[in-house]
Amino acid sequence: MNTPHQSVLYKEIIHALQPRNGGRYVDGTLGAGGHARGIMEACAPDGQLLGLDVDPQALAIARKTLAPYEHRIHLVQASYTSLSDQLAQLGWDGVDGVVLDLGASSMQFDTTERGFSFMQDAPLDMRFGPHVLQTAADLVNKLSERELADLIYQYGEERDSRKIARAIVKARPFHTTHELVAVVEGVSPRRGDRLHPATRTFQALRIAVNNELGSIEQVLPQAVAGLGSGGRLAVISFHSLEDRLVKDFFREQGRDLVNPPYERIYEVERKATLKEVTRKPIVPSDDEIRNNPRARSAKLRIAEKL
Repeated sequence: MNTPHQSVLYKEIIHALQPRNGGRYVDGTLGAGGHARGIMEACAPDGQLLGLDVDPQALAIARKTLAPYEHRIHLVQASYTSLSDQLAQLGWDGVDGVVLDLGASSMQFDTTERGFSFMQDAPLDMRFGPHVLQTAADLVNKLSERELADLIYQYGEERDSRKIARAIVKARPFHTTHELVAVVEGVSPRRGDRLHPATRTFQALRIAVNNELGSIEQVLPQAVAGLGSGGRLAVISFHSLEDRLVKDFFREQGRDLVNPPYERIYEVERKATLKEVTRKPIVPSDDEIRNNPRARSAKLRIAEKL
């Protein structure tokens, strides 16, 4: 998001979901309500929306953003991993569209005290919401050197992960973001690329603190199960680990699952549940990237329930 109220790939999301009057939609990553507002405008006068977010700060802003539609929306402070339960509580069977805007929002990065950004000094926190028990400080201060190295390599795809982990263990305890940034910069200087040396380490810690990849693996099957025939699932990812999970899931659900042949007879165990609307991800326009630098790494994949 460029501002708390401007959402990445906004027009593309609305076009993908094709909201209509009387439809039911889910925004599993409500944020400040930008995508949700567009959906509500497009599905007027009787369309409804379920909005989920674990972040109470985001939810408070979204309530104001979406106040004109309050009689048609259901906002819940909850993780999208509880999607099936939330739909059951509403008695919604077969929604028309689900949108997931993965990762942290610009609002979270811009709130200094949350500790998401290495550009501002703040407590080393990085939690999406109060339900998350461990902070980034807990990880860097308690994990072993090997565990830290593996985490930074796996979730940050950082080639200097072992050097960074070794330096972290030697310098701890850590309390603030700038303490950690200084140590990372000391062993992994900028190599001329655009990325700050701490970018991948901070990404890795954030993913681990919030179990982001595990949450994606949990929500995708629930989203498909909640869609009615012809309903669409639109997912925006911001790094290769997220995008790979979404791409692989869409491809897997887009094929019949067939048993090995026996006497030339194939037995279909599971019919395909999805059709990919876009074989290649949709990326932001140059204009959007200029206006919203966070959008530069965004990829949108869309699938339709068969």
